Amino acid sequence: MGSKACPWLLLLLLVAAAGSVPVGAEEAAFDENYAVQWGADGYHLVIRGTEANITMDQNSGAGFRSKSMYGSGFFHMRMKLPSSGYTAGVVTTFYLISQPEDGSRDEVDFEFLGDKAGVPITLQTNVFVNGRGDREQRLHLWFDPAADFHDYKILWNPYQLVMFVDDTPIRVLRNLTGTVPGYPFPAKQTMLIRASVWDGSGWATDGGKTKVDWSKGPFMAGYRGFDVNGCANGSATPCDSPDLWWNGGGYRNITAEQRAAYDDVRKKYMNYDYCADKARFNNSVPIECNYV
Repeated sequence: MGSKACPWLLLLLLVAAAGSVPVGAEEAAFDENYAVQWGADGYHLVIRGTEANITMDQNSGAGFRSKSMYGSGFFHMRMKLPSSGYTAGVVTTFYLISQPEDGSRDEVDFEFLGDKAGVPITLQTNVFVNGRGDREQRLHLWFDPAADFHDYKILWNPYQLVMFVDDTPIRVLRNLTGTVPGYPFPAKQTMLIRASVWDGSGWATDGGKTKVDWSKGPFMAGYRGFDVNGCANGSATPCDSPDLWWNGGGYRNITAEQRAAYDDVRKKYMNYDYCADKARFNNSVPIECNYV
């Protein structure tokens, strides 16, 4: 595992056996599992033990990454988004990404897209497999993600990829690569954990028509929860091993209750789904859309 053994591990194992959605303890300090990637000037990224604050202004944003790469796991981050009222163009992220030299990356994204004052922040998720994305889904959350910290989680194992907001699944992709030819699933590359706040004026709000207004800044996001429940690259235990709790029976499918919550989110809160955008794909849909 990416984090050191600790007293709450037994509790996590018991919770995992019950098939619910655990959240790792928050005692881990930032530098146990993460390192600054950019913006390390003492202002744009400020680390205070178990919390990190990223500030974006006209000079820079900032980002950090995990020290290890992972082949499976249940990854989470507690986040509080920038809250200045007007946050158009501001992109706040938490994601997994591989590091191939040829650009054929795998990636799993939480991207929070700021907006004009009074307009809800948009959560966009995307999945890249072998360098190809174009799998955006967007929704407005049922709470204000700038008002307090919430959990954002990615379950990634040999059986499924599930993205959660708190305990509610908002995106599910089963691994059907063994039975459906051409089915995309990020199964072959290890991935880093990354997080950042950056200027997405070129695309994030109204398709890039509404830009960052620097007079409304600076824009600050908070991050917590720096322990890692994942199979690190080079681990003695294979990352597809059933001995890893996130690969166990309780995590190979979502439960009936989770499915009902997932369907409810799609019905009430999702405002764009690439699977429904047939015009984008020449009046057809990508193959995985047939197995939602």
